[in-house]
Amino acid sequence: MRVLLAEDDAMIGTAVRDRLRGSGLAVDWVQDGRAADAALAGGTYDLLLLDLGLPGREGLAVLKRLRGRGSTLPVVIVTARDAVDDRVAGLDAGADDYLVKPFDLKELEARLRAVLRRRGGHASSVIEHGRISLDLASHEVRDDGVPVPVSPREFALLHALLERPGRILSRAQLEERLYGWGEEVGSNVVEVHIHSLRRKLGPDLIRNVRGVGYRIPEDPA
Repeated sequence: MRVLLAEDDAMIGTAVRDRLRGSGLAVDWVQDGRAADAALAGGTYDLLLLDLGLPGREGLAVLKRLRGRGSTLPVVIVTARDAVDDRVAGLDAGADDYLVKPFDLKELEARLRAVLRRRGGHASSVIEHGRISLDLASHEVRDDGVPVPVSPREFALLHALLERPGRILSRAQLEERLYGWGEEVGSNVVEVHIHSLRRKLGPDLIRNVRGVGYRIPEDPA
């Protein structure tokens, strides 16, 4: 999953970025509203974490411009503004959730999962496909009920493919889901992760579509 973090506080931004990257998410971090607008116009994201008090352009203006373009990108506001009127304004402008600083990083992660579940039409944090289950809350993968140890990036790659079984994702699309700005990406890193997942979960789980990318078959059988 690729997240855009729009936060001007260096301490908070560093903590959130490092926590989410440690969970296997790709995080791009901008520190003003105009940079957030540019990133949203030029990148593909799964979620926006948005501070309201951004320099250059207020977070609420960024949100309104985003929704004005017809974007349905999930947005979680993270701000020190705790007045009821501020919360109402943010939610009415199109935010999916509103979290007041200071906050616990565990709660932030739980809110992100809840927003993405709702957008994806899932009632549970567990994705099941045949014998494979993926728990987004505990970051646990099970094969026929047996826990299988995977790295954070292996988990993120498997999550990307299991979101919509049958959909083909190119290597470039998978790299975007795994790595944020400034993170070094090896030339064959996706292939290495897929090889490891096939070794742990079976050679037929992830299929190679020659010249296009990778997919997990829609039919788990």
